[in-house]
Amino acid sequence: MSSQPSADPRGTIETVFRMESPRIIAGVARLVRDIGIAEELAQDALVAALEQWPREGVPDNPGAWLTATARRRAVDLIRRRENYVRKLAEIGRDLSHAAPPEEPEQFADPDDIDDDLLRLVFTACHPVLSAEARTALTLRLLGGLTTAEIARAFLVPEATVAQRIVRAKRTLATKNVAFEVPYGPDREARLGSVLDVIYLIYNEGYAATAGDDWLRPGLCEDALRLARVLSGLMPKEPEVHGLTALLEFQTSRAAARTGASGEPVLLKDQQRSRWNRMLIARGITALGRADTTGAPGPYALQAAIAACHAMAYSYEETDWQTISTLYALLAARVASPVVELNRAVAVSMADGPGPALEIVDALATEPALRDYHLLPSVRGDLLMRLGRTAQARAEFVRAAELTHNTRERELLLRRAAEAEAS
Repeated sequence: MSSQPSADPRGTIETVFRMESPRIIAGVARLVRDIGIAEELAQDALVAALEQWPREGVPDNPGAWLTATARRRAVDLIRRRENYVRKLAEIGRDLSHAAPPEEPEQFADPDDIDDDLLRLVFTACHPVLSAEARTALTLRLLGGLTTAEIARAFLVPEATVAQRIVRAKRTLATKNVAFEVPYGPDREARLGSVLDVIYLIYNEGYAATAGDDWLRPGLCEDALRLARVLSGLMPKEPEVHGLTALLEFQTSRAAARTGASGEPVLLKDQQRSRWNRMLIARGITALGRADTTGAPGPYALQAAIAACHAMAYSYEETDWQTISTLYALLAARVASPVVELNRAVAVSMADGPGPALEIVDALATEPALRDYHLLPSVRGDLLMRLGRTAQARAEFVRAAELTHNTRERELLLRRAAEAEAS
């Protein structure tokens, strides 16, 4: 059963495909054992939808339609390959170079995960790829991000990201990398990249770098689910629990982060009664599992910062001094200008806007932050608090020019107008 044909369902098709493409690609990759081919088959399903839905109407379950279409084409491809091999065998050819290698019989492993998306993450994070290529490929396939969005997330040229993705898929194919979740040392070797990718996918859903919507809940849900699955798979890995705790805390605030019309609501203005206390409790539990006798890792430190926010019943009661200290520890572990910018915000609340402005001004020459809209946004906020409203307005306007998210641009322009009126 389908709905009536619409004048232009292209927007619906593109939205559904963006939401469902990670699952489609992951499911098809399990069949064809090639991520590049799986992505092509998913694109074939998209083309079929563009051809059929304008005539026949959008299906009641468009995601299932796209998945079924891609899987049928995968099965057809496999059958064509098998027929080709059979015909060559019949005429006595040596097929050692043409036939795909036989896979040994697979027996169920108690550690196994029946989750195609997680297989996709671990496959794309194979050590044959560079760290940059692993992250770009997984964000493209699993996160459904465009090359432009990935480039903005990493503050690198779009062409660079596109080259990384193409080369990564080619390398996985030529190296015959298995589509699987590895075990033992191999799994642990890929874990850091997997955690980074899950975190980046969540961040894109939590505050979209582009588009009309501030939040993309589907990405947050996928990332949190994957983190929870990893926690069960690797219970002795503190950073897995640290990441899970961080995402639980962040997700707990989702309902309060937007207003009635989808506009962003800043942390200080959020109604904390709308924060999800069950998710906060889950975060506290996960953070407890991440606690070790050694130095905490970056995700555990970020989770501890998020816990400070989650356990404060009002913005004024937030333990900013502890948050500032935790950010200093995080900055010592992770040499990142973005972390340093976040530390400046914490310092501004703990020690005042003056010391924080010194930190922010020291970041002005950082190449990675040249087009990062949050740098002028934070600077504008500090200048406002110092009473330098004209300069604050200029910073907010600059931040609005740099952001690619419609909702965020509206917020920044509103703050610029407030600065002008002060």
